[in-house]
This record gives sequence, C-alpha cells and structure tokens, in this order.
Amino acid sequence: MILRLLVLATTLGAGAVHAQAVNDYPTNARAEYVFACMATNGQSRDMLDRCSCAIDRIAEVLPYDDYVQAETVLRMQQTTGERAGMFKSMAQMTEIVAGLKRAEAEAEILCF
Repeated sequence: MILRLLVLATTLGAGAVHAQAVNDYPTNARAEYVFACMATNGQSRDMLDRCSCAIDRIAEVLPYDDYVQAETVLRMQQTTGERAGMFKSMAQMTEIVAGLKRAEAEAEILCF
C-alpha cells in the first residue's frame, strides 16, 4: 500500500514538473508571437486559433530560454553594422536559430 502511494506521488510530481516545463513561456511572450503571426497571416478567428496552436507546439519542443536566444539572434541579424555581422556569420548563432526554425516548421505542419 505504501509503495503504491509512493509511486502515485512520484507520478503526480513528475506530471506537474512536465506541465511546468511545457508551460514555461510567459503569457506576454505567447501573446507577442500570436500578434505577430496574425499580422502576417490575417486577422481572423481562424488565424487566432492557428497561431495560438503554433506557439503551443513551439513551447512543447523548444525551452523558453532557447526561444529567447533565437529571437534575440534573429533581431540582431536585422540590424546593420559591425556587431550584426557576428550574429550573421557565427555557426553557433546559426544553430540557435535553426532550433527555432525546426520548432516553427513542426508547428506549421500541425497547426496550419
């Protein structure tokens, strides 16, 4: 009986940790993504649902810290000057963005 309770408690605890890990994107980050997605794809209820689905799928695949890093690299790549060159040419920066692109591709397949 005690063993069953320990297994149940461990299972419930692991589920809560998994739920926390999947839902580690702050609401404002999710909203920002949805707004940008809708601006690109259309301002309709259907797009609201699809864009919300997309950020949820991205959050399942990519930890929030990796998402922030990739977004930062993408924004820096859009700037001009000497500092922007580093973000455009370094293999490490390319790999950071590639992780986000893979997550977005999966989200597009599932949600659009």
